[in-house]
Formats: sequence, structure tokens, C-alpha cells
Amino acid sequence: MQETKERPLSAALLRGLFLALALAVLALTLVPRAAAAEQKPRMVIPLGQAVGIKLFSQGVLVVGLTDITTEQGLASPAKACGIRTGDVITHINDAQVSSIEEVQTILQDLSGREMELNVLREEEQLELTTRAAQCSADGAYKLGAWIRDSMAGIGTLTFVEPATGLFGTLGHGINDVDTSVLMKLQTGAITPASVVGIVKGEDGRPGELRGAFTAGEDLGKLFANTQQGVFGYLTENDTFTGTPIPVAEPEEIREGKATILSNVEGTQVEEYAVEIIKICHNATDTRDLMLKVTDQRLLEKTGGIVQGMSGSPIVQNGKLVGAVTHVLVNDPTRGYGIFIENMLEAAE
Repeated sequence: MQETKERPLSAALLRGLFLALALAVLALTLVPRAAAAEQKPRMVIPLGQAVGIKLFSQGVLVVGLTDITTEQGLASPAKACGIRTGDVITHINDAQVSSIEEVQTILQDLSGREMELNVLREEEQLELTTRAAQCSADGAYKLGAWIRDSMAGIGTLTFVEPATGLFGTLGHGINDVDTSVLMKLQTGAITPASVVGIVKGEDGRPGELRGAFTAGEDLGKLFANTQQGVFGYLTENDTFTGTPIPVAEPEEIREGKATILSNVEGTQVEEYAVEIIKICHNATDTRDLMLKVTDQRLLEKTGGIVQGMSGSPIVQNGKLVGAVTHVLVNDPTRGYGIFIENMLEAAE
């Protein structure tokens, strides 16, 4: 058998291996950088279109407590078991409830027998035990709680992503008008709407858009009601058309001239001049931008920013930078906006 001997690598071969290794490391470093450089910005269509928004809550929201007149005197089972305004009743005896009618049916079926309520208070789940009281006036069994299961109104669509049909609206959440609690969404939809009237904003009194919407025609389904906006997917991706523009990063936004898109008459969307007068990168709510309306046409029509314009897209230097969220009550020419990046993060 021929003996096999180990041979040392030549200097030239070593140099070749080191060179190949160096090139491989360089390639691994450059590929991610090149991929990042080639990554395209997210593209969305800015809208400014008025829509009707219907929201049905998860559970029923307690908006008030009251006493019931019974044959034994006044009673309030809700108060007695510890229910508070702002609580959400999600189940009665393991049966899920999401409408006023469901609650009323269960209370009559139980006829005053003991029941267990599952209640959501902020993020805490509670189990409370009580009995409905029979009202002496109509014989119905009642909890002694005013409850709400749905809300509807007019808002402004901020954007739609043409590739997916994802849309965002309002730039803030839908809160109950009595308790200010964020409504927990079970189902919801957007519908066609038309602005039929304007209450002009004045110093100390915010104005509003008055709209009419078609309850039977859904343009899209909602999947989230968040502090940063309300989101859903269109039934048909091409329902709204327009030219997609890039989404701006917060660092790209500058104080100075910008525009908003808004629907303040009929179904017509128009572009209006505004000025971004302040940028807050550390805001803890939806007040990332402060705006001032400079367009005389909008000032004459509405007095500035009014309720119903929430969600109007803000465009600067050809990019979508945010959405209108609030008006200053003492100065309707000014208002606040949210970064579009924060809306998109909430949608995801």
C-alpha cells in the first residue's frame, strides 16, 4: 500500500483561500444593505372621503345605573353587585351577550333567579352574582343598568392600500359618548355617505359635518377599533381609486406647508392648504402634529377643522404624513393630527 503523507498548503493556496473568505464576508455584508436600499416604500391611496361608520360592540356597555320600582320598594341589582358605569357585560350564565335584546331575553327567562355576570372592567375580568328585579310598572325583570350595544356616525377615510384593500379611518378610536370608554368591536362596517350640512366652528364651540349614509350597503368590514384609528378591509379592493403615494416616516415630516383632503360638501373630496406648526415625536396620544388651516375656502365653509373631518389625510411633499384627529375648541382654525406610521402600526 502506498503511504499517504500530509502536505503543507502552499502560500499561494493560502492567499487564495483568505481572499475567497474575505469576499464572502463582504458579500454577506453588502447583500442586506443592497436589499434595504432596494426596499420600496409602502404605497397607499389618500382618500378624504366621508363614510358612514357602524360599530357593534363586544358585549354590552354599561352607560349608567338606575333604580327600579318594585313592590318591595326601590332596587338596583346592578349597583348592589358592584357593576360600574363603563363596565362591559360579556356573558350571563355562560351565554355570550352582544345586544340589548339578548340581555332582555335572558333576564325574562331567568325570572329573577340568581345569575352570574362576566364583566370586563378596563382589562380586568370580573365575575359578579346578582338577581334581576321585577319592575312593578310593567312586570319586566331588569338589572337597573342603562346599556349600549352599537354606535353609528360619519367619519373620513384616511387611506386604502390598493394591494390588500386595508383601510384606515378617523385617526382615533370610537369612544362611547357617555362614558368615554373605547368601544370593544365585535363587528362593524363602513357605508357610502354624503355631507348634507355644516355647523360652522366658532371660538368655544366646535362645528360639525352632518351626513346621511346608506345603512344597507357595506363598502368594507371593520376588524379593529383602536386609540389610533378604526381599520378594516374593503369588500372590493377597487372600490376607491386614486394615485398611490408613499407613506412618510416621522423623521421626514417638517414644519411648514402641507395639504389635507376632505369631503365637506356632498361626496366631493377637495384639497385644502394647511400649515404644520408643531411636531411632537414623543406624544403619548394622537396629537403628533399641530395644524393650522390657511385655505380661505375651507375657513369660509367650516370655520376650520370640525367634527366629522377626523381622518382627513395630511399630505406633504408628495407623501402621506398623517391624519386630522382633533380640533382646538377655542380656535377652530387649528387642530391636531396623528402620524400615519402610528395608524399603520395600530392596524397591524
